[in-house]
Amino acid sequence: MPRFSANLSMLFTELPFLERFEAAAAAGFEGVEFLFPYDYEPSDLAARLKANGLTQVLFNLHAGNWEAGERGISIYPNLVSEFRESVARAVRYAKVLDCKQLHCLAGTAPAGADHRAMRKTYVENLTFAARALADEGMTLLIEAINTRDVPNYFLNSTAKAADILESVGAPNLRLQYDVYHMQIMEGDLAPTIDKYLSHIAHVQIADTPGRHEPGTGEINFPFIFDHLDKIGYRGWVGCEYKPSTSTYGSLAWLRAL
Repeated sequence: MPRFSANLSMLFTELPFLERFEAAAAAGFEGVEFLFPYDYEPSDLAARLKANGLTQVLFNLHAGNWEAGERGISIYPNLVSEFRESVARAVRYAKVLDCKQLHCLAGTAPAGADHRAMRKTYVENLTFAARALADEGMTLLIEAINTRDVPNYFLNSTAKAADILESVGAPNLRLQYDVYHMQIMEGDLAPTIDKYLSHIAHVQIADTPGRHEPGTGEINFPFIFDHLDKIGYRGWVGCEYKPSTSTYGSLAWLRAL
């Protein structure tokens, strides 16, 4: 059975954020992830992790104004300085949290944008960030995201993500493969995972439609989980879904495993 981590930005939202660590541990999770830690002191987060015996699996680099719909800054030529500052800040947090993986969101490319310039900036920024993380023994992740939920997202297929990995050529730049996003964009989940397994360092899950827990939509998750075991995937599987009921109620699939 895969190792599952709870995404505390989407699960246990019935509770204040800092109380979600204890709830995740009580539900049987040994790892947690979340979108951003920057509203909290790293020492406070580290204390919650330690008190509950949890591993911090990953979190995101700064991604712009999230509430306003921004989804990353790493493709924008005019924000290179801001991006580099965000890398340094994320590394500081990661060191305190003993977190070995950081995810870098790309950003959206509206109609008329210069995609070649954005790709060049993206590759250069990822090269910079991968080097900075390598110095700390950390892995940088990129993720393809569906353009139904995030219109015009720059990185929107597994093949495009693999092409970026090849262009950067950093051994610690890996793929965060989200089953939900890629079912929407391309389907063919198991063969795609097989093809790109050597690049995949983290998997995330949610069912579709609805982005709810496994068993509420069209994806055959028992098959996916068995397949991950069969092919030797040893990374975490992040539960990044919106519970259709309460968080505890939504975990029946996990208890059944």
